[in-house]
Amino acid sequence: MDIQTNMPADLKTALIIFAKHPVPGSVKTRLIPSFSPEEAAAFYRSMLLDTLAKTKELSGTARFLFYVDEPGAGQFFRDVAAGMSRLPQRGSNLGERMQDAFRQVFSEGYHSVVIIGTDSPDLPLNRIILAYERLANGETDLVFGPSEDGGYYLLGMKMLHPAIFSGVHWSSSKVFSESLRKAEEERLLVALLPEWHDVDQPEDLLRPELLDEANGAPLTRGFVRTLTNGRLHSPCG
Repeated sequence: MDIQTNMPADLKTALIIFAKHPVPGSVKTRLIPSFSPEEAAAFYRSMLLDTLAKTKELSGTARFLFYVDEPGAGQFFRDVAAGMSRLPQRGSNLGERMQDAFRQVFSEGYHSVVIIGTDSPDLPLNRIILAYERLANGETDLVFGPSEDGGYYLLGMKMLHPAIFSGVHWSSSKVFSESLRKAEEERLLVALLPEWHDVDQPEDLLRPELLDEANGAPLTRGFVRTLTNGRLHSPCG
């Protein structure tokens, strides 16, 4: 399927990508002990690189990479994300870190800002484009892309709304529902994208989308084949 990568006209758009330094034992820990810490870290690195490569296709959109600040992270992201704006995340929880990232990017004059992570490397690029289109039509304040685990894989907004980042139980199955309730309390207009999935648990590696040759995530696809070869079995198999 052909994907249109041009953004809506006359809209200064930006994409925030949240990422971590792929250090064994600090990323994709829910894949352990089914896989070793080194395998989990190498798998995360594949997801990260696929996400960076795929989003590079977004024409006319500035990309900002916000990384967890830890030893070696700055140098790592200078190497793998050359040409992108790279900044450390700031805040005591995920909500504070996302709010600060949005604040910094909006302060640069962008009018439509979307944030994603690196847990959905097979996410169709047109989902991100659709978020910008929803923001551009003037009929919504926020765009959410809900994920199957109760969180969200994407959030887009035209201006900072701090309230949606407070009072949320982050890293829980209530993240999306609580964020949606916050938006309703603030009387914000919300648009929803189709549901998608994160890749966190060993069984997530069995998803057929990860092996789809057209998913735009070749490194992840290859690593999934290597990791799951004879080691994981579909519950339907």
